This record gives sequence, C-alpha cells and structure tokens, in this order.
Amino acid sequence: MPAPLSLPRLAAITRSLDPVDDPLLLTSPGDPLVWSRRGEGMVGIGPDVLRIEVGEDGRLEALADVWRAISASAEVDDAVRLPGTGLVGFGAFAFDDASASPSTLVVPSTIVGRRAGRGWITRIGRLDAPIAPGSPLPTAYGPHWSATLGPGALDPEAHIRAVTRALDAIDAGELEKVVVARDITGTLPSDADLRRLVRALAEGYPDTWAYAVDGIVGASPETLVTVSGGTVTARVLAGTRPRGADADEDTAITAELATTAKDLDEHRYAVQSVLAALRPHTSTLAAAEQPFTLKLPNVWHLATDVEGTLANGGSALDMVRALHPTAAVAGTPTPAAIDAIRRIEPFDRGRYAGPVGWIDDRGDGEWAIALRCAQIGPSDGERRAITAHAGGGIVAGSRPDAELLETRVKFRPIVDALA
Repeated sequence: MPAPLSLPRLAAITRSLDPVDDPLLLTSPGDPLVWSRRGEGMVGIGPDVLRIEVGEDGRLEALADVWRAISASAEVDDAVRLPGTGLVGFGAFAFDDASASPSTLVVPSTIVGRRAGRGWITRIGRLDAPIAPGSPLPTAYGPHWSATLGPGALDPEAHIRAVTRALDAIDAGELEKVVVARDITGTLPSDADLRRLVRALAEGYPDTWAYAVDGIVGASPETLVTVSGGTVTARVLAGTRPRGADADEDTAITAELATTAKDLDEHRYAVQSVLAALRPHTSTLAAAEQPFTLKLPNVWHLATDVEGTLANGGSALDMVRALHPTAAVAGTPTPAAIDAIRRIEPFDRGRYAGPVGWIDDRGDGEWAIALRCAQIGPSDGERRAITAHAGGGIVAGSRPDAELLETRVKFRPIVDALA
C-alpha cells in the first residue's frame, strides 16, 4: 500500500441531474458498482480513478487513515450536498484480517445517484488531469442467465458437525456465542450481465441494501453503521425465524422469536458488542431496551436500532473499524469467536460478513454487513466461479438441525436470484 504522501490528489464535481429511471443501465454489466435501497442510491461508472487494496493485519485502520489523507488533499465542488455527493469511495472489506482476499476501496470516475427525489452526477479525476465532461450512456440488459450451484466445502452434514463442535466449545467455557457459516459454490457464464442479479435482489428485497462492489453482490438486511453530520446509527440483527405461510403463522412465529431465551441471548450479545464498540467514540449513545421484530420477505429477525452523537470527529471508516466484526457475525468474546471460526470453518470467508458500503470526503457514509451475497471470481474463458455463504449464531441451547434450516432460509435470496 502506498504511503499517504504518494497518493494522488483528486478533484470531484457534483451537479444536479434529472433522476434516472434505471441507474443500473449505466454501470458495467460484468462488474457493476452499486449501492441502493428503496429505489435510492448510487451507481459507479467508468474506469477507477483510484483503487486501494490492503491485505494484511490492521487493514481497516490503514484504509481509514488513507481515506482521511485523500479527502484532506482533494478539491471538491459539490452543488448538491446530499448523502453520497462529492468525492465518494466504495469499499468491500474482508471479514478476517487473515483472509487471502484483500480489503478494497475504489473511486470511480463517474457516479450517478438519486435521493429524496433529487438526482446528481459526480465526475472525479486527478488534479493533474482534466475531468472528462459528458454524460454516461445506458447499456441494455444482456440475456437472462442462471448459475450452476452445489455444495461447497461445508455440506449440510458437515455443517451439523461444525455446529456440534461450536456447542462443545461453548460448553467448555471458551466463548458464549460463535457464528458458524456454510458455503455453496458453482459457476455462471463469463458474459453474464450481473446487473440482472442486482436488480432481482433489489426488487425482491427492497428494504435491504442492494450492493455490488468489486465482485461481491448481495442484499444485506443489516446496517453496520451510518455516519451523517456527526450522528452515528446502527441496526443490530440477531435471532432469526423463517416466515410463516400466512398471517396467523407469522404472528405465532414472532411471538416465539421475541420470547425464546436462546434468541434473546444471541441478540443481547450482538447489541452489547455494538454499544461497547461505539461508546468510546460518542458523547451520547442509546438503544432500545427490547428488540423489535423485523419482517423481510423470507425471514423474521430480532432487531435493535442504536443511535449516538460522535464525540471525536470520527469518520464512517473509523466506526467501521471500531465495530467490525460484531457479535452478530462473529460471536462473543470476539477474539475467541474468530479463533473458533478459523478452527471450525474449512474455508476463507473472503468478503462474506465483512463491511461493504461507501464513504465521502466529509467522512460520512453508509456501511452494511455483506450478507445474502455471492462472491464472483474472474473469468476462466467460459465460466466465472461463484461462492455464497450463510450462517447463524450458535449459543448454548442451539440445535444443529435448526441451525441448518436457518442457513437454508438465509441462502434463499441469493440462490433464487442466481437461478
């Protein structure tokens, strides 16, 4: 990674633009750059002006420091001043500092966005070169396609054994909670238009963050952290049930979810980890005493919203560094949970369950946890490799068969979209 003094100085110009009906048509079919929810968000277009990859310990701290240096030296002309305008970098970060997958921050040459009924275009370049004028042109969607998927390194039977090992570690007093994931793998056509995958996820799960950043595509229900004008917010999800067949069954499911000790314990660990991580960075911090049930098309989650006021001028990436990994995707105590995951899971998670999102030159940004996603590799000629993960929190009282069912439900969004 280059030292801050060798980083290029960037310039960004943001101007109003009539909202684009389908911004996905503007981004790359084979490598889309997307961040959206409920029809609002951004797409990145054109070649990268800057790409930073960090693959060693301390990568989140390094990226936060580098972005701070880039922002401090940039010249930004922002006539719109909405979240996502000005100089913006998009990130997809590895779950584990020991991962072979790098943590990557990219700055595209053009960003088109819309929010609160307003649209904009941002053009970004280097100060030593002119910023190219003009507007990006849409590209029609390519043909429909489907992926070929099958069991990965941890098939259903092996997942049950892995959960049993996790329960043994909990019974031995090594930790209180650990998240165990399993994988499915496969291929898709090399010329597959991945914008179709993003669109299927965004339309099927409109209340999630639909994202595509550096080869990871998904629809996350879980906001890791949002920073806006000195306020920090987070939504914690832990505790899951499949949706019922009708309203009466849904009512019974949510009543059970909200009262079962196993789910409440799992959720409490996750909330406590977020509060403990944010408290040193805030002057005020609050969370509801009781979780609420969050309805998604395929599952119910226990959810708690957290909000605070930043006390030390920290950026969104500083808060990502403070929070990741949360107990919701790792476990508690976190160091013991990470050790257990490395020991129990026979694969590198890559960017699954890592932070994904964006940050601007003011330090504001929106970051989710990369869940309900697929990681897509480069082309080998005719096909591209694809890997998806799904996991669940294991605590005392967890049942291996129920945990396997939970992973099947969590796989549904990405598997249905790939099919």
